[in-house]
Amino acid sequence: MGKIYKSSRTTLAVILIVATILGFGYKLYDIQIVNNEIYAAQNNTVKTYTVPLRAARGDIVDRNGNPLVTNRQGNSVVLNAAYFPPADNNDERNAVVLNLITLFRKNKEEYVHNLPLKLDKNNNPVFFTKKDDEKFESAIKTMKSRDMFNLQEYATAQNCFDAMIEKYGLEAYAEKGDYRTALEIGNIRYELTRLLFSVSNPVAIADDVSDKTIAEIKENYDYYEGADVQVVAYREYADSTLAPHILGTVRKINAEEFAALKDKGYSITDEIGESGIEAAMEEFLRGTAGEKTVTIDSDGNVTEEITKEPAQGDTIVLTIDKDLQKVAQRKLETTCKGVDYYNSTGAVVVENCNNGEVLAAASYPAFDLDDYYKHYNELVKDKNTPLYNRFAMGTYAPGSTFKPMMAVAGLQSGVISEDTYFECNKYFKVRDMEFKCTDYHGGENVRTAIRDSCNIFFYNTAQRLGIARMNLYGSMFGLGEKTGVEIPEAKGILAGPEYRKKFDMTWRPGDTVQAAIGQSDNLFTPLQLCNYCATIANGGTRYQLHFVKSRISNSTGVVSETGSNALKTLEVSANNISIVQEGMRLVATQGGPAGVFYSLGTKVACKTGTSQVRVNGAIHNNGFLITYAPYNNPELSIASVIELAGSGTSTAKITYSIIDYYYSHNTNEKKAQKDGTLL
Repeated sequence: MGKIYKSSRTTLAVILIVATILGFGYKLYDIQIVNNEIYAAQNNTVKTYTVPLRAARGDIVDRNGNPLVTNRQGNSVVLNAAYFPPADNNDERNAVVLNLITLFRKNKEEYVHNLPLKLDKNNNPVFFTKKDDEKFESAIKTMKSRDMFNLQEYATAQNCFDAMIEKYGLEAYAEKGDYRTALEIGNIRYELTRLLFSVSNPVAIADDVSDKTIAEIKENYDYYEGADVQVVAYREYADSTLAPHILGTVRKINAEEFAALKDKGYSITDEIGESGIEAAMEEFLRGTAGEKTVTIDSDGNVTEEITKEPAQGDTIVLTIDKDLQKVAQRKLETTCKGVDYYNSTGAVVVENCNNGEVLAAASYPAFDLDDYYKHYNELVKDKNTPLYNRFAMGTYAPGSTFKPMMAVAGLQSGVISEDTYFECNKYFKVRDMEFKCTDYHGGENVRTAIRDSCNIFFYNTAQRLGIARMNLYGSMFGLGEKTGVEIPEAKGILAGPEYRKKFDMTWRPGDTVQAAIGQSDNLFTPLQLCNYCATIANGGTRYQLHFVKSRISNSTGVVSETGSNALKTLEVSANNISIVQEGMRLVATQGGPAGVFYSLGTKVACKTGTSQVRVNGAIHNNGFLITYAPYNNPELSIASVIELAGSGTSTAKITYSIIDYYYSHNTNEKKAQKDGTLL
């Protein structure tokens, strides 16, 4: 076969033909796929687009209908692709964006900054780091992704900056060395790309702007071509410091959430509940989006018509009492600040022990919902962790608050009776290990052992019960199990061999007696302790805790009640429960808190507790108190924990204030007679 020779001219011609075909192919792809809506809007065919209109979120109110979270109207500046310069005209787009940035700066308006790049003092591009804001870690990955700058994972900040310059036609600014202006323009352009900017999807670039800024945009339309004003509902709080861990926050939807929720009608520009009730009740709070129809005729004229009005979300009625919540928060803060040790923190929970409704729940320190995003970085770095929800996520060794459960277990199992006495000589030996009590109590029965918090009595009870039966009853009371509240909560730990097995550790006899006094591996949340106390108070029914009382449909006005949910009715005799209640009553009248509760006009029953913690090498005690009231007709259950408080008695003033306020202001209840006598 002869050789085939091709001249250089033929080769060049082939290359040119291939390049031409590829060029036309790319242009066709750009017109039909990438910028379909933009080009379609410029052709000679009438085109119609549907733009979603965001609905206002539903209100959140307390159990008495007092507003907690509502909406106010504000203005957002959005860019509308129907009026914005076309995608192939970077110079015009960049000029409009720069005009807007200049206006925002002049009027001190906040605007979007989601591009995770910044310039150092030498004008070199660098990434935002975790120290700047945790959200930028994932943002850097998004920026390098195929849909954005299409760079490798190892691309540097300079690589990303260069890709931004090229993608958005910012070479003129870079050549002049005006990197900061290039970065600011690129930041807005990046937001448009990230949020899939199109005629059907206008993108907000500045939220909650002033009337002055809005007026300037409207008066100089040509200067701010494509910029539009959108009236938006923003969350407003009756008191932005009230119950922040319960109410929660709202933010813009992220890419992962949008991918998962777009089939449910979410837009990439929507807001979504991030935490608390805002997240838990998102399905009902979000409302139903409306629709605006945008028509572009053959001459490029644009007409808009609202074809479906947005419908506000449902109203969520909470179980909490606004004023009782204020009392709980205020007294918790005062008590924490009164502890001798710096950085004391704590939590308190108030429950209706007859239906599981949470009437108040506070964690200290807390935060201000109005300033949450503005001060987010500071809140995250705060060593006192104000964002941490201690009443739901905090787990603590409960100390002697565990003993009423031990008493119920011992009595019901028959290993002790109300007439059983154990001699307390302060010391107790298990094989070669020695355990102590707080004092020499002498002979103790179950009632006085609860009153005196006698470790020796419960060491003996534990040996007779064994860890398996102890944990059986602990589980019946919901200890080491989630309570069922709508917001995230920790499960906690019920100490025992099963837990130790996870770490290849052995459970020894000494561990059983330690567990009996609320030590060992036991870790429970304040929510669990409150519900456990409520179960004792009401005679043995454990209810699912809940923050949502009802939901009111915005469209029909129909009220959907949550109702109470009894999770378990304990198989415990009324007499055995009564014996334990009497012991808890003795704590309130003869024990450590007696001096506090003496002047309270409502009879209460309670149990104190302490557990040791090590702080900076030194041992301190966390203080606990579980209480129910009134003693003869239980309605309220209260659990409080103050870290480093020294004793459970030191938390009694919180409980006093809550009960005193409740029965002084609850007109549906008769105030109990003041008591000064023993049962």
